[in-house]
Amino acid sequence: MLFNSYEFIFFFLPVTLLVFYTLGSMGMARSAIGWLFFASIFFYGWWNPVYVGLILFSICINYTIGYWLGKFFDQKRKRKKFLLVAGLGFNLGLLAYFKYTNFFLSNINGVFHSHFPNEHIILPLGISFFTFQKVAYLVDAYEGKAREYDFLNFCLFVTFFPQLIAGPIVHHKEMMPQFKKDHYCFSHSELALGLTMFSIGLFKKVMLADNLAIYASPVFDAARAGTPVGSAAAWVGVLCYTFQIYFDFSGYSDMAIGLGRMFGIKLPLNFNSPYKAIGIVDFWRRWHMTLSRLLRDYLYFPLGGNRCGKVKRYANLMTVMIIGGLWHGANWTFVLWGTCHGLYLIINHAWNKAIEIFKWKWAEEFIFQYMAGLVTFFAVVLAWVLFRSDNITTAGRLYHAMLVKWTPGTTNHLALNTSHILNIAGSFLFVWFLPNTQELLRKYEPAIDFKEQDVKPLVRGLRWLEWRPTAGWGIVFSIIFVISIFNMVKISEFLYFQF
Repeated sequence: MLFNSYEFIFFFLPVTLLVFYTLGSMGMARSAIGWLFFASIFFYGWWNPVYVGLILFSICINYTIGYWLGKFFDQKRKRKKFLLVAGLGFNLGLLAYFKYTNFFLSNINGVFHSHFPNEHIILPLGISFFTFQKVAYLVDAYEGKAREYDFLNFCLFVTFFPQLIAGPIVHHKEMMPQFKKDHYCFSHSELALGLTMFSIGLFKKVMLADNLAIYASPVFDAARAGTPVGSAAAWVGVLCYTFQIYFDFSGYSDMAIGLGRMFGIKLPLNFNSPYKAIGIVDFWRRWHMTLSRLLRDYLYFPLGGNRCGKVKRYANLMTVMIIGGLWHGANWTFVLWGTCHGLYLIINHAWNKAIEIFKWKWAEEFIFQYMAGLVTFFAVVLAWVLFRSDNITTAGRLYHAMLVKWTPGTTNHLALNTSHILNIAGSFLFVWFLPNTQELLRKYEPAIDFKEQDVKPLVRGLRWLEWRPTAGWGIVFSIIFVISIFNMVKISEFLYFQF
């Protein structure tokens, strides 16, 4: 079931809210949590009921291992380590089987000229996200940071539907206290805030991301098929995809946080205007923030982080980004995309170190910051070619058209028109000059660990855009919601559902 579908918006969501708050207002908090878990499982099973058993089995295994890790916290370390390794092996083994089996078989066949047939495996929806979530939980349990003995709360922690399919990837310590309330009372302000964020996200997905896909997809499809793609067409197609994935993932993140707030539950921020970044380090603090956090805390730091000298630090960065790339998909294009961002990060860290050593004051000037932002954006755009392409050959054809040889477009369906240029220009304005969702809602703490002072207030001329729970703003976002609903002609998946 998709957030941007009629059955979700007009059936699943209102029914789930109604029953949840009816039970919560009657003092039946445990029943309300149980209902929310049941609704989340129904939500997951809507896509493919076969995998409901898989996620329930996985929950039971992880809860049992986490329970015993907590029990053994003050006992023999070898026993704890065995349990941790078993739990990690179980989770990563499931992920490897469903996501990477055919990738490995294809590569083995290519290297050894063998003929292992590909398995008919359907990737369980959201497995990359809830696997990392459970891995983080087991590591925290091993270190004594998570001791969860309430099975129902743990079930909801894993399956809570706003974040189940494509994040944000939540920590145990963030969610469990919110599931231990004695009662859940309906709040007009929470519902208004949640509906506002949901409406903003729906608008981004339906009105912006899906419209940009109309031109981006034919360009990549043509390159895959070997059809000549002109340089202008290639650049426009890649830029359209650059903004498509931005609005698609930003929209999903807003909708997920908004849905959580409707139930009085806060989720962490996962998206913070990444195209405003002035370096790749800054970009990864803004793009898929919870994945960056998890890779930093559970992979980069355990590898040694920056504590073992420059060479080891850069090797750690490269390792983390390659794994992060492979996490996104079983394809060499994702490996190269991760490698590309690993190189970007090494260059960025080296540059920052040079600024620190030589005390280049001009690096703090506005014009330099502006140029750094443009260079960062250009680097990210080039990397997206690998991310979107089905294979390395497709990416090579697009890079050739974009960077090597200027050629005119040769196919009618890739002919440029005014609407393409206006879409890109409008996207530039939207991304760089309009406030993001948390800036609009900064006074109402939209997410976990959100502090009003951490988000700069809007400039004086735009402060009227700051959201307030008034009738006027209610009408505005009702109109935005209705416009989005009437434009949901073709229901499309979110791009991160593929990972």
